[in-house]
Amino acid sequence: MRIRPALAAALSAAAAAALLAVPAHAASANEPGAAVSAAAGHHRAAGEQVATTLWGAIDALPVAEESREGYERTKFRHWIDADKNGCNTRAEVLIAEAASAPFVGAKCSLSGGVWVSPYDDVVLQDAKALDVDHVVPLAEAWDSGASAWSAAERQAYANDLDEPRALIAVSARSNRSKADKDVAEWLPPAAGYRCTYLTDWTVVKTRWGLSVDQVEADALHRLAAACPDEPLTLTLAR
Repeated sequence: MRIRPALAAALSAAAAAALLAVPAHAASANEPGAAVSAAAGHHRAAGEQVATTLWGAIDALPVAEESREGYERTKFRHWIDADKNGCNTRAEVLIAEAASAPFVGAKCSLSGGVWVSPYDDVVLQDAKALDVDHVVPLAEAWDSGASAWSAAERQAYANDLDEPRALIAVSARSNRSKADKDVAEWLPPAAGYRCTYLTDWTVVKTRWGLSVDQVEADALHRLAAACPDEPLTLTLAR
C-alpha cells in the first residue's frame, strides 16, 4: 500500500511571495548548502538510493532540448491494478491520501471520505471530484526522455506507487489547469505548497533519469532559491 507523507507545512507569506520574484540561482558544488548527488559521476542503477538536497538535485539534472514528436497518452498504460487487490492505481492513491478514509466497496468503489487538494487548498468529499495527477505529466516525461523507454517502463512510470511524491490526489479543476505544463509555465495556486511541488518535481525527474530543458532548469533554480535546501533521499527507478 502506498503511503504518502504528511503534506509540508505552509511557507511564510514572505517566502511564498518570493517564489515568483527571486533572482536566478544555481548552487555551485563549493557553495554552502550545495549537495553532491549520489547519482552524479557514475553509472545510474535502478534501486540505487540517492542522498542529496533540493538545490543539489536541481543542479544534477541533465539539460537537453525536448521533443514531443510521436507522443500519445496511450503509450503510458494506466491505471493498472499491480497488486491484484481489486483497486487500481488511481484508487490506491485516493485511499492513501484521504484526510478521512472513504468506504471501499465492491470492485473498489469509493464512497464517503474527505480529501484536501494541496494544489489549491480545496476540501472535497466526493472521490469523483478528484484527479490523480502525475506530478511530472506524462507528456513532459515523454519530452524529457521517456520517448526512448520501453512500454513496460512507461507503464511503471504512469503507475508509480513506490515513490509517494510521484502521484497526488488533487481537485480536477487544478489538475486540468496544470495540464501538461512544466514548472516554468505553472505552479500550484496555493503559494504555501510551491516548495513542496518543486521538490516533488525534482525528485521524480531524478528518480526516472529525466532531463530538463534550459527554460525549465532556469525556472527551477530561480524558484527553488526561495525554498529551504532540505535533504532529499530517493530511490532510482532506472
